Amino acid sequence: MIGKLKGTIDEIGEDHVVLDVHGVGYVAFCSARTLSKLGSAGEAAVLFIETYVREDQLKLFGFLSALEREWFRLLQSVQGVGSKVALAVLSTLTPGELANAIALQDKTSVSRAPGVGPKVAVRIVTELKNKAPAFAGEAAGAIGLKQEIGEGVASAPVADAVSALTNLGYSRDQAANAVAAALKNGGEGADSAKLIRLGLKELAR
Repeated sequence: MIGKLKGTIDEIGEDHVVLDVHGVGYVAFCSARTLSKLGSAGEAAVLFIETYVREDQLKLFGFLSALEREWFRLLQSVQGVGSKVALAVLSTLTPGELANAIALQDKTSVSRAPGVGPKVAVRIVTELKNKAPAFAGEAAGAIGLKQEIGEGVASAPVADAVSALTNLGYSRDQAANAVAAALKNGGEGADSAKLIRLGLKELAR
């Protein structure tokens, strides 16, 4: 089982990279986001690898981080999501953005990925909602609040502040991040007007 490869980029294809490791070329299938950040032929690269062994094939999937690989595994625990769809989701959303979308029950963001229809998007945000905090990475700070917003159980001031900021044209994710920071600065007892004011300050930074 291969878990990690460190070598030199031999070539980059539309959906894969060939990594030369001591003269052996490994073909690893990657998300578009990973491929765009790898660099050019001749440059050094490190990939976290997920190895698929089937009766008729051996396939490697490459990721820039262990967290991205964990999301790849996690996504495929959802019915109707295979390796191709999982890579499409990770091409569209970073692990942090995906965790946020799931916490907020934001089906629209998830369905932007090629091959992800409305039904699959609903299954992803529903089935993975309790797992998102553990795989949120840098987005972990506000994930609890976002889950409350997504499930409709956030306090009235929080819900009102998020609604007001989204009405001003900010995404639900931006609004939730801003309100989470506003809560930290303004205290748990802050009313919606204060949260909106502090949230706008955060968004203006």
